[in-house]
Amino acid sequence: MTRLTLAPLTVCLFVLIAGCASVMPDMDPPKVTVESIENIPSETGSPRFRISLRVINPNTQALDIAGISYGVEIMGQEVVAGVTNDVPLIEGYSEGVVTLDAGLQLFEVVKLLTTLGKSQGEPLEYRFVAKIDFKGLVPTQHVEEKGELVL
Repeated sequence: MTRLTLAPLTVCLFVLIAGCASVMPDMDPPKVTVESIENIPSETGSPRFRISLRVINPNTQALDIAGISYGVEIMGQEVVAGVTNDVPLIEGYSEGVVTLDAGLQLFEVVKLLTTLGKSQGEPLEYRFVAKIDFKGLVPTQHVEEKGELVL
C-alpha cells in the first residue's frame, strides 16, 4: 500500500477507537455485602451454603449483570467460593439481592485450622472478593472488602 492510502486508514482507525472509548460508560463499582448465609442440604456430603449478597448500584444506569464469581478468604485461605448467572436487573440508584449457592473448600479449611492452632488469640483477617461481569459494553468490575474478626 502507498502512504496516501495508509494515512486515511490510520486516521479512521484512531477515530473508531476514540468512538468506542466514549461509548463505555463511566461507572462507580457496585457495593456488594453479605446479607445472609444458610446451610443447605447437599447430595455429595460436603457442606453447601446459600449466600445472599446485597448489591447496591451507585450509578444512574441499570446494572445488567451477566454473572458474579466470588470468594471468601480467612487468614489467606479461600474457604468459600461460588458463582451465579441468575442475577436480577438492578436499576440505577437502587439495590437488589442476589442469591447463590457456594461450596466449602475442605482442604483450605484444613489449612486454616492448622494456621489457627498456631495463632491463638490473634484477630482473623478476612477478604471478600467478587468479580462482576456485565452484559453489553460495561467493563468487568472487581469488588474487594478486607477486615479483621476478633474472637
